[in-house]
Amino acid sequence: MMDWTDRHCRVLHRMLSRRALLYTEMLTTGAVLHGDRARLMAFSPVEHPVALQLGGSEPADLAAAARLGEAEGYDEINLNVGCPSDRVQSGRFGACLMREPQLVADCMAAMGAAVRVPVTVKCRIGVDDQDPEQSLFELVDLCAAAGVRQFTVHARKAWLKGLSPKENRDVPPLDYPLVWRLKRERPDLTIVINGGIASLDEAEEHLRHVDGVMLGRAAYHTPGLLAEADARIFGDGAPVDIMAALAAYRDYMADELARGTHLAAMTRHMLGLFHGVPGARTWRRILTVEGVKPGAGLEVLDRALAAVGSGLEAQGVASGLEAGQAA
Repeated sequence: MMDWTDRHCRVLHRMLSRRALLYTEMLTTGAVLHGDRARLMAFSPVEHPVALQLGGSEPADLAAAARLGEAEGYDEINLNVGCPSDRVQSGRFGACLMREPQLVADCMAAMGAAVRVPVTVKCRIGVDDQDPEQSLFELVDLCAAAGVRQFTVHARKAWLKGLSPKENRDVPPLDYPLVWRLKRERPDLTIVINGGIASLDEAEEHLRHVDGVMLGRAAYHTPGLLAEADARIFGDGAPVDIMAALAAYRDYMADELARGTHLAAMTRHMLGLFHGVPGARTWRRILTVEGVKPGAGLEVLDRALAAVGSGLEAQGVASGLEAGQAA
């Protein structure tokens, strides 16, 4: 989720779920090896478990980037073989690598030899005119032979010509049964399904067939659903109190504001937090309009929260925040 799941987004999501595995946005090997590594790879210790997602196609560069990721403390290194953006295609990585499964396997072998943490693959079921029953299984089998044990499969083809990245998230038809079949026929591998899954109800249905579910847009646009994930998906305690999670994130925001981070860089990930609650539109408007103003601080968050207070109280949720604590 390039430009979406940055470190601030991940901290918010961690406040809502203790157990979910978080992924960085995709970072190219060039950026990791030659860019502002401190800015690109930094993450808060509270984010664990968190995976570093890489984009690239040179085994040596990927191995070097994986070593840096492990040294930074990431719990997993993931290679993205599913992103269909033009930027990715021009650099010979992302979904276009579905056409070069042996190269992907060589990349994974190099990464696996370079680090002790798990190395994993995120892929599509195929691209363009490929037969998914052949392209998906060939890629998985070659990578498994190279030592990969976990695959996250976006259950759509990617059309590299003719569809925009946005259209590639919606237009190609989903083929969930093919991913379920992959798990049936490769039971020793960990198979995680992705693509178009909009709720925990749907996630629970998929978990009857596969080992895990990756939520992308649903978790970003309606992050409140993550508050129930620990209890429903992992069987771990009660649902997370959204107000307590928001209080913890407010403390994080205070620290980041003191370091010079702009308020909008953090509040932009919260716009859908109160989806469906009366006052949610005002919440979004205040954060969007006032949060970008010079010098905007936590008073903007508190003002936005007051706008949804009555709706929260109607649902039996405390609405006040005081000194970073849920009222």
